[in-house]
Amino acid sequence: MRCPHCGHDKSRVIDTTHDSRGGIRRRRECEHCHQRFSTYERPILTAPLIVKKDQTREEFNREKLIQGIRVACTRRPVPAEEIERLAGEIEANLQRMTKLEIPSSMIGEMVIKGLKNLDLVAYIRFASVYLPLDNLQEIRDEIDGLLESRGD
Repeated sequence: MRCPHCGHDKSRVIDTTHDSRGGIRRRRECEHCHQRFSTYERPILTAPLIVKKDQTREEFNREKLIQGIRVACTRRPVPAEEIERLAGEIEANLQRMTKLEIPSSMIGEMVIKGLKNLDLVAYIRFASVYLPLDNLQEIRDEIDGLLESRGD
């Protein structure tokens, strides 16, 4: 593993931990500069192709998913770990499916559900783009529904 500090290609593993999704986190130390860094390994499993609204198909892109969630969570008290966790859950769900193709709307539904549990303002931001909320009254109705379910 190449050291991100000095570029040397020899390091030694100090510690290894496993996560619930089958990934491995390794704490490493560079043999040249003695700086420590972490690497994360996860299995590469195939995800189904994503069928977009215009019927074009593209491969699932985890970074694109994370970016969309980050945009919804901008200036919200949502830790980066939670965004990564949500993206990981969605990716794992896609990999467990036996279908070769899935509609992009299915991913949108997973994001909506996850954001609703994570941060309601981020949920409304994402929903205002994703759901058919065409005017201010529909957005207000969605917010009122959230407030009623919380008891506010």
